Formats: sequence, C-alpha cells, structure tokens
Amino acid sequence: MVSQMVLESVLCPTCGGDDVVKHGQSGEGKQRYKCRNSDCSRCTFIRDYAYRGYLPDVKQQSADMAINGSGTRDTARVLKISRTTVTETLKKRSSSPSSQ
Repeated sequence: MVSQMVLESVLCPTCGGDDVVKHGQSGEGKQRYKCRNSDCSRCTFIRDYAYRGYLPDVKQQSADMAINGSGTRDTARVLKISRTTVTETLKKRSSSPSSQ
C-alpha cells in the first residue's frame, strides 16, 4: 500500500490569492497564515476561528446592522457575539481610512 500526501491550497480570504505562507500559531494553537501579496490589505489570518466575532462576515454584518440603526446590544444578541466585540469592530471601522 502506497501512502499519498494531499496538498490543500490556502487562499487569502481578502484577495483570494494563493501566495500564502505559514506564520506561527495563535494562542489556542491554531495555524496562522500570512498573505504575501503586496496589494492585499490583510496581514495575517487563521482559517478556522474559534470565536464567531473574528469572522469577516460577522464583522460586516455588525457594521451593516449599525448603519440600519440597531444598537450594540441588539447586534450582539442577534449575531451571538459579545457587546465589546461589536463596539470594537465599529470603532476600528470608523477610524480606518478606507471607510471615509
């Protein structure tokens, strides 16, 4: 019996590029990756986040809910994340140069 190795490509969640290298581990021991595309705004990422609040889709949903008038408590309850995460996500979005 011959053992076969399967290579799974890792794509950057921001730019979709495959120029990605391993970049250490998180505190929980999950593999961290770094996108080497110079045009990509993403520095590092983890493929399988342990906490929903770190997912880009959830961050986008919290921003969308804020624009539509939902409060931080409502947003946190609906998305099943902490109020602090919602507040910090909104602070980061309002101070980033791409949001202006």
